Amino acid sequence: MQDMREVLASVFGFKRFRPGQEEIVEAVIAGRNTLAIMPTGGGKSLCYQLPALCRDDGVTVVISPLIALMRDQVRALREAGVVAGALTSGNTEAETEEVFSALDAGRLRLLYMAPERLASGGTEALLRRIGTRLIAVDEAHCVSQWGHDFRPDYLRIGALRARLGVPLAAFTATADAETREEIVARLFDGQAPETFLRGFDRPNIRLAFAAKDSPRKQLLSFAAARKGQPGIVYCGTRARTEALARALAEAGHKTAFYHGGMDPEERRVVEAQFAREDGLIVVATVAFGMGVDKPDIRWVAHSDLPKSIEAYYQEIGRAGRDGAPADTLTLYGADDIRLRRSQIDEGLAPPERKAADHARLNALLGLAEALSCRRRKLLAYFGETAEPCGNCDLCETPADVFDGTEAVRMALSAILRTGEFFGAGHLTDVLTGNATEKVRARGHDGLPTFGVGRAYDRRIWQAVFRQMMGHDLIRPDPERFGAFRMTDAARPILKGEAAIELRRDTMTRGAARPAVKALVSEEDAPLLSALKAKRRALAEEARVPAYVIFNDRTLIEMAERRPETLDALAGITGVGATKLEKYGAAFLAVITGAAAERPHPARRRLAGQAGGLLYDRLLEVQSDLTRGSDGTAKPMSCPAGLIAKLAELRPADMRGLERILGARRAERFGPAFLEVLQEA
Repeated sequence: MQDMREVLASVFGFKRFRPGQEEIVEAVIAGRNTLAIMPTGGGKSLCYQLPALCRDDGVTVVISPLIALMRDQVRALREAGVVAGALTSGNTEAETEEVFSALDAGRLRLLYMAPERLASGGTEALLRRIGTRLIAVDEAHCVSQWGHDFRPDYLRIGALRARLGVPLAAFTATADAETREEIVARLFDGQAPETFLRGFDRPNIRLAFAAKDSPRKQLLSFAAARKGQPGIVYCGTRARTEALARALAEAGHKTAFYHGGMDPEERRVVEAQFAREDGLIVVATVAFGMGVDKPDIRWVAHSDLPKSIEAYYQEIGRAGRDGAPADTLTLYGADDIRLRRSQIDEGLAPPERKAADHARLNALLGLAEALSCRRRKLLAYFGETAEPCGNCDLCETPADVFDGTEAVRMALSAILRTGEFFGAGHLTDVLTGNATEKVRARGHDGLPTFGVGRAYDRRIWQAVFRQMMGHDLIRPDPERFGAFRMTDAARPILKGEAAIELRRDTMTRGAARPAVKALVSEEDAPLLSALKAKRRALAEEARVPAYVIFNDRTLIEMAERRPETLDALAGITGVGATKLEKYGAAFLAVITGAAAERPHPARRRLAGQAGGLLYDRLLEVQSDLTRGSDGTAKPMSCPAGLIAKLAELRPADMRGLERILGARRAERFGPAFLEVLQEA
């Protein structure tokens, strides 16, 4: 069993674990059943990849939901020098043969497969033959029928684990208490695994919502402020993805659209383009994203309200996975709320499921209509407490609120007096005293509520009704063509037993556009651009996504710290031994402006380690003694490999030193080398 910290540094290039990772890795290495709920970008994949590499034998099987996700992880592992492979329906015959050859030779450490493959009769026999030591389940919430990405094939995993008699580690970013209970029941046969709830906060992501007001202009303005940065725009319909992609392209952005109605090959092209190109915007339905492992997505926008708070959290979580600043914007309007309510009410789910889905939507609407820090409200849904974050639109510009109790009571009264048979348009006519033909035909111009709301114009009343839906005071009734009906939550307000505050600022035009946070200081920006250009060139040459070479966070650290040697470069987060060997000289040349000196391979292997500096000192001593202490002896030297061995093993006496160098070299260099080794 290898030391996990050594593997962390040498393979992945990380000098320390991210918060919460170490305890999970220890549990998985110890062979304990594990359930880990970690925020997107929190480093879930490392928690099963690292244990697989620490073991001396056996294979870790990773069950993952999307081919694109598996391909990305396999590609990244191979770049780091790890033998990994995937068995998917997207494999070529040669790729599948390569995986089986590596398995038969005992070289492959991680095997990825989709849950659908578990239905194959030969899969269990294969997993027994290759010596499976662990099953890791990515996106474990897919096992839950209460979750937002239910996959029936995930239901086979628990039985497979029991038959193989191996531990299971399950990972997800989005699981409320109800979903967690079902994961335990289905994957662990109800026997509680060691559970790690590592927080849902992503402090680098800025949260923002805005009421729809010319949504296309709002999105174009948001994208313009982030031109050249990769982003995703989620749309509610296929047609909207194509129309908005055209509008963004006309505005000068590199853009592609993606939805489930496209040919599979067309979708694969967009996925590959997004992974490899800098600055591409993909306008997509929610069919896009779960398989995207791109860590440097700088922003995510929603042109329409997501279907639940879990879906929202997972979709915005695709931004800023590298830990650098990222932005989000979610647009919403009354039509979105009606659509989401009707989708729930018109579905075939049982009543208790519909009630749960309405509660999840209510949580998202509460976030949209929040009066103070959005992050506090989001984290509270997942059972966490937090101080105001300072990185959301409401922390930066506090909401302008007013006592909306009187306006809400007027609206509720109009709804009840018109028999709960009308929507916002007709009710607004009644409240503002607009005697349309429809109002007169139904005698609503004679109601006590006719004209009582003339103090507010039509736009304000539309916003009041939207906020009332957001607070779940009223719901559109699908059996009455979307007419509003009052909920139990509204009765205390109608009776004067409770008050309610509304937001004035979302009722008016001209919300200020937030400033975009720079990734680095103005002084470091040119170097970061040059490093990105080098990364892009290397990625195109290797035909891999740019982030597989190095992610944005690594390049940012290079630009800020400006290492000048391989040793210093090895201290940058994300620079492991394999990548240092492959790319170190190229990036040092960009940083220093000169071709980097390439040390002997034995010295390069020690870069960033204490043994590297010891190697250099031993080399200096050898140089001084090449012709002996008096400078007249026959020239003699030690091969670089032997000096590296001394630096690694550090013998404590002449006998140990002689075993490595041989008698003649030990006689010449031994006393001086021992002095250096003892000082170290």
